[in-house]
Amino acid sequence: MQFDFTPDDLIASRNYGVAGQPHEAWTQLRKHAPVWYCESSEFPPFYAITRHADIVKISSKPAIFSNSKGPTLVSFEQEARRVAESTSFGSMRTIIEMDPPEHRDFRKVASAFFTPRSIRRLDDIVTECAREQVDKLGREGECDFVEVIAQRHPLRVLATLLGVERHEEETMLRLTQELFGSEDPDLQRKGEDRKAATAALGADFINLFTRIIQDRRAHPRDDLASMLANAKMPNGEPMPPIETYGYFLIVFTAGHDTTRNAIASGMQALLENPDQLKKLCADPSLARSTVEEVVRWATPVNYMKRILLQDVELHGKKLRAGEQLAMFYASANRDEDVFDDPFTFDITRDPNPHLGFGTGEHFCLGAHVARLSSRALFLELARRIEWMEPAGTPSHIASSFVVGLKTLPIRYRLRPAA
Repeated sequence: MQFDFTPDDLIASRNYGVAGQPHEAWTQLRKHAPVWYCESSEFPPFYAITRHADIVKISSKPAIFSNSKGPTLVSFEQEARRVAESTSFGSMRTIIEMDPPEHRDFRKVASAFFTPRSIRRLDDIVTECAREQVDKLGREGECDFVEVIAQRHPLRVLATLLGVERHEEETMLRLTQELFGSEDPDLQRKGEDRKAATAALGADFINLFTRIIQDRRAHPRDDLASMLANAKMPNGEPMPPIETYGYFLIVFTAGHDTTRNAIASGMQALLENPDQLKKLCADPSLARSTVEEVVRWATPVNYMKRILLQDVELHGKKLRAGEQLAMFYASANRDEDVFDDPFTFDITRDPNPHLGFGTGEHFCLGAHVARLSSRALFLELARRIEWMEPAGTPSHIASSFVVGLKTLPIRYRLRPAA
């Protein structure tokens, strides 16, 4: 079947920087070609998987659909750069790139910290962080919501968990933007060629985490940084250095950028649906369900790649071992077979079986922290907004993997903190 879009529209970062997620294309694919073979001018061939049920099924079979080659589709240009710019930072491994049983062993390193019961210790931290950020807005005015609120709140929460000092937060913010926004001209590292930039980015991450790891080994505390720095594997051996750095990297960068993008896109949705913002402000207890709808609506982790380890058949298509596919979570979260009125933003939606945190073996380890952090912020805003409205045109990050807004101009009037 012929479509009025190309595979590059689904995966090229520059397209996301212009128009955001390609929901019209995904709607056509869910209906007519849920397993679409994509021959792109920029990427090696892949299958686009767009239905909710198929993504759940694939995610439940890691012995067939492997994560070992990384979470993202790699363009021909990116692969050429990767070979030319090879650094120790490029070889850093995270749990996202592991399959069972290895993945389960490494996931257990921090899983106890991220249980709902364990993270209750963070209630005061996230509440204080939310109030502190909203206080900075003052009584009324205009600002870029992404810059002032959406990226600052999760930054402070994660910095607290991982032992990053306040004076180092700006460095951490810059590094995460350069990592996930590497295809965005406004966010990528300036003034260096790509090889030097990649090496410098890796060195900055490693230097920062080395200081934290050394401190927590010498002076352990009751925090996540100490848990990771002193982690032991099932055989009793310390977690290897490359995986230790990878754990710090993935917890901070993925935890920050995904939460930031959800918060920013959630506020945009509330502003574009003023009845929903009014409903939340009238009943701040809706902050919990608001967060779930925000994550469904925004789906900051847009997709994940898998490599086939054996031949399978899906919707009459024969997929061969060695081929790759992309599970588009953002498409699954608009699946008409799962959600009533999927293109309606409804903060009271129930049930809401979204895949915004993934599913299966690789369900987001930090989902509970992300929910807690986001809920605290929307609760604080709900209690204090007198009015809020757009003050300009938002812009999107040029990224197809972790997606979201680069800017969101707003004007507002707030009540003082209770």
